[in-house]
Amino acid sequence: MSDLPEYVLDREFNAPRDMVWKAWTDPELLARWYGPGVETIIHKFDLKPGGEWLNEMKWGDNSMLSKMVFQQVTPKDQLVWDHYSATDKDWNSIKNPKMPDWPDVLLTTVGFEAAGSKTNVRLTQVPVGASDAENACFAQMMEGMSKGWGSGYAIMDEMFAEMQT
Repeated sequence: MSDLPEYVLDREFNAPRDMVWKAWTDPELLARWYGPGVETIIHKFDLKPGGEWLNEMKWGDNSMLSKMVFQQVTPKDQLVWDHYSATDKDWNSIKNPKMPDWPDVLLTTVGFEAAGSKTNVRLTQVPVGASDAENACFAQMMEGMSKGWGSGYAIMDEMFAEMQT
């Protein structure tokens, strides 16, 4: 595969950029919307280049661990991280047990742009060092990814409405 698949999701939030940035960078707020429909536990959140975000998603007796390593943190402007899709209990990257052809690492970029009293957010994800089969799996799943992110964004909309009252 010569061209890497790139997932892009643009969204305008009815909230100022400071508030939207905080929803992405305050672990308490992040845990409320990230991973909708499951309990999100943030074990570590070190918001700096090289810092780690260790994340657990729980549903019933099951859980899934993932690790993000921040590459760039430009306050209120941009976050860039390597997203290790699945890890073991010691936070070492492993193949995704639910989808073995899912890429091990996604380069994730989130940009924040003020638009008056609103904020435009652009999220992009691109597989890193993925095989042709992993790139194909990612490309096939991209359409469905908007449903998950969209559910989280809907929770953010509710959070912003609460925060602005």
